[in-house]
Amino acid sequence: MNAAADVIADYLAMLDHQRHLSEHTLRGYTHELSELRALAKDRPLETLTSADIRGAVVRAHAGGLSSRSIGHRLSAWRAFYRWLAERVEMPANPVAAVRAPKREKTLPKALSVDDAARLMDAPQADTTEALRDHAILELFYSSGLRLAELVGLDVRFVEQDGYRSAGWLDLVQQEVTVLGKGNRRRSVPVGSKAIEALRAWIDVRGEFVKLDPHALFLSVRGNRMSPGVVRERVKRLALLAGIPSNVHPHVLRHSFATHVLQSSGDLRAVQELLGHANITATQVYTSLDFQHLARVYDAAHPRAKKRD
Repeated sequence: MNAAADVIADYLAMLDHQRHLSEHTLRGYTHELSELRALAKDRPLETLTSADIRGAVVRAHAGGLSSRSIGHRLSAWRAFYRWLAERVEMPANPVAAVRAPKREKTLPKALSVDDAARLMDAPQADTTEALRDHAILELFYSSGLRLAELVGLDVRFVEQDGYRSAGWLDLVQQEVTVLGKGNRRRSVPVGSKAIEALRAWIDVRGEFVKLDPHALFLSVRGNRMSPGVVRERVKRLALLAGIPSNVHPHVLRHSFATHVLQSSGDLRAVQELLGHANITATQVYTSLDFQHLARVYDAAHPRAKKRD
């Protein structure tokens, strides 16, 4: 068999001439396979075992390499060994059963309570668009809706002429009903500030009603607002309010969840409000508020209370 360097060179040539990978991708493969060659040292590449690969993963992780980067490395090695197995006799692909360490869950970005209040209370122009945009902000923060859920809302429930509302606003009950991920329908309360903003918008909404009579939020052309336009409006309003971070609809959803959890401590309720099918998706918010929960524990638990 050829030396490891020759085998790797043959594989890289195949990627270049047959699969026509980009120069950037080829550089990535070259780097990762050089790491494999260093791992093997003087041993033939086909003699490496799963234990060798796992050891390399452990050392890379301990050395600070991210789970994502380790995943890319294993993917490159796995593909190389699939190619090599067609050319030499091997007991098994040593990378086949090895996985990268689980990525740490990143904490959702959330506004502080003060920044959220500043955004909601920011001065606004006396225009129809401004009333609409303010209602959008208030509803996002009041009810924790996903962007797709908000743009899919109708001003009221409609079922006629083959049309049926996917989501709708009920001002009397002060709630919205939405169709979320996995076609799961849920109803979410709408706070008084959001109801006030929605009423103000609906009073002038007729100025925009042209092409779509049902949509709650309309563009100036009379169409249902698109997700991209809503995202742009939210970002612009946050900049105008002097919020330093990049604010988009999901930030408002995270802020809603975080602030409700801070006030109530009721993870199950937050799960229902967000429409999470599994509570593990909601549990990420608990780490955002650990200090708050620790203070509650110190104040409430009989074995944690400080003596007077």
